[in-house]
Amino acid sequence: MNGLVRLYAFMGMAVFLASCNGCSSGDASHKKIFRYNQSSGITSLDPAAASDLSNIWAVNQLFNSLLQLDDSLQVKPCIASKWSISEDGLTYTFYLRTDVRFHDDSCFSGAKGRKVTAADVVYSFKRLVNPATAAKGSWVFNGRVDTANAFTAINDSVFQLQLRRPFSPMLGILTMQYCSVIPHEAIEKYGTDFRSHPVGTGPFRFYQWKENVALMMNKNTHYFETQNGQSLPLIDGVKISFIDNAKTEFITFRQGDLDFISGVDAAYIDEVLEENGTVKSNWAKQFNVSKSPFLNTEYLCFLMTDAYGKDNPLLNKKIRQAINYAIDRQELITYLRNGIGQPAIHGFNPYGFSDFDINAIPGYIFDIHKAKDLLTEAGFKDGKGLPEIKLYSTDMYKEYALTISKQLERAGIRTKVELVQSSLLKEMKAGGKAPFFRASLVADYADPETYFAAFYSKHIAPPNYTRFSNSRFDELYEKSVAEKDIAKRNEMYVEMEGIIHDEAPIVPLYYDEALRITQKRVSGLVPNPLNLLQLKQVTINN
Repeated sequence: MNGLVRLYAFMGMAVFLASCNGCSSGDASHKKIFRYNQSSGITSLDPAAASDLSNIWAVNQLFNSLLQLDDSLQVKPCIASKWSISEDGLTYTFYLRTDVRFHDDSCFSGAKGRKVTAADVVYSFKRLVNPATAAKGSWVFNGRVDTANAFTAINDSVFQLQLRRPFSPMLGILTMQYCSVIPHEAIEKYGTDFRSHPVGTGPFRFYQWKENVALMMNKNTHYFETQNGQSLPLIDGVKISFIDNAKTEFITFRQGDLDFISGVDAAYIDEVLEENGTVKSNWAKQFNVSKSPFLNTEYLCFLMTDAYGKDNPLLNKKIRQAINYAIDRQELITYLRNGIGQPAIHGFNPYGFSDFDINAIPGYIFDIHKAKDLLTEAGFKDGKGLPEIKLYSTDMYKEYALTISKQLERAGIRTKVELVQSSLLKEMKAGGKAPFFRASLVADYADPETYFAAFYSKHIAPPNYTRFSNSRFDELYEKSVAEKDIAKRNEMYVEMEGIIHDEAPIVPLYYDEALRITQKRVSGLVPNPLNLLQLKQVTINN
């Protein structure tokens, strides 16, 4: 079904509006419904499968976890009103609110949602780690919790989590959608169909999902959170369409039939942004356009083993450093991204972490003279005698790879771009079959540890695609994840960035930014570095 046909089918489902919370068709037009498009589709509404942004955005409207993040990525209460951590860092105790209810659903007696208890948290977490669930999010607890006594309901309102060893980012992990609280009744009734009939506690409750056409959610009138004394959410519902044609999506938004779009296809970005990234005046007048840090680093990886022979030039640190200096990151952003993003000149971690200032970290700037000097020191003056280097990428990033290849040529580093299918590149990265390749890392949770984990030698690929191994780095990593003091932990993080800078197992290219555009009638949609879509505080002025 093409994008336009999907749009017509979506618009034809007006019965949703007439059914919202029992309203009649006569007052349906007064309902405040937030409409956005998900061109990549949604594969599941089960939190255990919330591994990509499209699923996460939808799941975030339907479910809650014990904790949540504010727009600055600070951990805040949610289902748990408060918590404590034992002195040894192993026991986490959570005190649950007593006014949180599951959505009304036929899986419950009388079709009325019941109160959430600590036993529901135990059930949800045990289901997540149960191999039979085949949960994509099982890794959040695997190897971290006490296998014998991981999850305990002390009573109806007190839940306890027991770790095997201290792990400072655990609170951040508990804010993830994987850790949403679900009722056992829904799993028992719907089984695998829970993916398309979710029951949670979130600000919106599931209404209807016609796959590849539209997904509808209604306001949860029993939601427990408030804002300035007013019950959340502030709108009546959410409609998600699945138009997979970029032109159709763009036109639909311009015509006012979508309230929000995230990012703009390359074919239309020049219509919205100037080359330097500023918003064009006509768009600024008609729409709300914002750019904000997004915890995603785009980079190039070196395989740090001798799988391709001990004479592989990429095993020479000076050559890896030369490649880092030879790349003009600002040129990539200006000419290939219309100014969206920031040059990665402060190490691997991107902008956006609330307690970690990357500006204090020295990284690689564009310096072709330094690149040439390093080549000379490596024994390859002006690149003479240096074998051609092969850079693996996918067709989606072809222009980036070709531009980088030309930049390296200017420094005397001959590079051949090899384009492969994304599935093959993923296989090659995991199997150590690519000596030099493009990669990206989006933060799973709000702690820099998610980035440093990619260089811990005891981690396999993923996330350690480079097979990097450094004893001092490993020592710092192990100490940092056990350190409760944020300032001391950040000191270790800075030293760890310094090791990555010196050894150069990667080439950080740019720190990503999220481009969000909304209709002028929309307010309260605040960006955050995880690019999480939070709709409970949104208002719409019809």
